[in-house]
Amino acid sequence: MLKSAGTRRLSWAWLGLAPFLAFILAFEIAPLMMLVKSALTTKDAISLDNFARALNPAIVAAFINSIGLSLATATAGTIAGATVAHVIVNSRSPLVRNSLTALADVTANFGGAPLAFAFVITLGSTGIVTLLLKQIGIDIYPGFRIYSLGGLVVSYLYFQIPLAILLLIPSFQGLRQEWAEAAAILGAKPILYWRMVALPILWPSLVSSFFLLFANAFGAYATAWTLTGSSINLVTIQIAALIRGEVQLEPALADAIAVLSLLIMALCVAAHQFLVRNARKIAS
Repeated sequence: MLKSAGTRRLSWAWLGLAPFLAFILAFEIAPLMMLVKSALTTKDAISLDNFARALNPAIVAAFINSIGLSLATATAGTIAGATVAHVIVNSRSPLVRNSLTALADVTANFGGAPLAFAFVITLGSTGIVTLLLKQIGIDIYPGFRIYSLGGLVVSYLYFQIPLAILLLIPSFQGLRQEWAEAAAILGAKPILYWRMVALPILWPSLVSSFFLLFANAFGAYATAWTLTGSSINLVTIQIAALIRGEVQLEPALADAIAVLSLLIMALCVAAHQFLVRNARKIAS
């Protein structure tokens, strides 16, 4: 009797999850299966030809550019985000903490075409900041161009740094003040405390945030396309060009590139989850 009642409760629990499972199946699993099928299909036959074609020099260069851009912005974003997160957590002013956290929350979600237009207005060749700098004798062009790969690094950091701040605030909150006080009592200088105590505890969170920022930058498209068009060879721009047929219409090749990109991003997310679990074990 008790067993049947428990079975009924379990079945009702799964029934409550049915809408969520249906959503996952319709909008994630099914499109992913179709993507893989298209990438593996060549003239109604299953083959790896599309993946072999994805190794041509132009697409390899796109992967190199995307990985380099993601590495640069993830590294700078993690370092800057960790610094600001430390300031937020250790600030004695609730106004400073709440204001900086709210600002990070807003800017982390501001991207795409609006962000690109904002940077064109401010740091473009005739942007507000560019013209103001010219008036005081500083001409950032042509040494710097917002429409270049370096410009993409600057624009990506606009949403990468706030995301890192939000990811790292809980980790810095896990550092107990007693640890720093105990280290000071034992005669350890602050740099020794950070090297021997704080950084080993924070390291899994820092690396996991790096991987998440890497995946975030690798999959970004709208900001790069709006700023540079097709002048910068990136993976997301290559995929869009092959689907739209600007030069050639190759949706199967685009799907193969997308599958390779998904593998890279899946590795980043898996590494992030693994390191987050390790960080929770250390904190507990």
